[in-house]
Amino acid sequence: MNFTYMAVPKIVCQVGGIAQLGTLMGELGAHRVLIVSDPGVVACGFAAQAAASLRQSGIEAEVFDKVAADPPMAVVEAAVAAARSFRADGIAGLGGGSSLDTAKVVALAAATGQPIHEMTGVDRATGRRLPLIQIPTTAGTGSETTWVSVLTSAGNEKKAIYAPQLLPDIALLDAGLTLGMPRRITAATALDAMVHAIEAATSRTRKNPISDGLAGKALALLGANLPLVMDNPADLAAREAVMLGATLAGMAFINASVGSIHALSYPLGSRFHIPHGHGNALVTGPVLRFNLAAARREYAHLAGAMMPERVFASEAAAATALIEEIERLFHASGLETKLSQLNVKESDIPLMAQEVTTGISRLLANNPADMTSEDIAALYREVF
Repeated sequence: MNFTYMAVPKIVCQVGGIAQLGTLMGELGAHRVLIVSDPGVVACGFAAQAAASLRQSGIEAEVFDKVAADPPMAVVEAAVAAARSFRADGIAGLGGGSSLDTAKVVALAAATGQPIHEMTGVDRATGRRLPLIQIPTTAGTGSETTWVSVLTSAGNEKKAIYAPQLLPDIALLDAGLTLGMPRRITAATALDAMVHAIEAATSRTRKNPISDGLAGKALALLGANLPLVMDNPADLAAREAVMLGATLAGMAFINASVGSIHALSYPLGSRFHIPHGHGNALVTGPVLRFNLAAARREYAHLAGAMMPERVFASEAAAATALIEEIERLFHASGLETKLSQLNVKESDIPLMAQEVTTGISRLLANNPADMTSEDIAALYREVF
């Protein structure tokens, strides 16, 4: 079997670990660090903690706090300009997936001067980035361990940059930063991570033994601990387990790739600004059932990892149980379960289906089963 596996060089997992940011940045040789974040994270005081740690290590710090969900390219360009104006020689991403995706591009574009639109696609980025540390404040996207950044164009199209330079130097996991997350965000981000693990394990193109092992362990951690966190948001041990599960799922999917669940969720984010994890959760059940015949063996294996206490009568029963458990967690989350509850109109469905088949075909190619535009429209209608 021939495959290549890449991973972030260093992961620091410690409650209170944000206090180590200055020391870690110092090890990377940075002296002037731009913290890339969003208004909500700044309001929580986390950016101030990060800046204080940097300054205690003798490192100048400045905060860019204008990151928005589904990061628009214009905002990313503004962050690049802020990094250059500050003469940053290091970048710290602090927040959810949007902040982390933005930070990756800032670290590269601020160093090379390459226009962002020239980076979109696979391996089109050039040059070397600035030192980069990623600090997630949600547990789900896995962006702290990946080399992809998904941005939104002025025309509301998803534009992905795949480049090995985007892989950060350090992922700093501090579960204490997730303690204040609302139930909805906790659930949506963790469900996103579960989708990462499932789609990595069933990818037709790049799955490998390492990504399979990470996906199974990720689902084990997420399946056991997401219910605990939803019932008791202050359970720090469970939150840390969910965060680690999300990171492992990120390490799995960036090597194996994702599939049709992500493809179908992209128009929900770019057109209707439905948060990415919620968009994934909405279509997960229908897509998993569509793929069931093609991915039964993989689903059964994942069911055993996620629900080790259960005994299944057959491979088919185990595969079905995986789908039912994901759907149960989604319905228990309090998130809306229908597109019609989220300002999507039935007349939007054909346009979304066409967008998926023409603009995001790279992900459809990874899906266990072939999927046409008509299939996609039917899947959207299942959750309309």
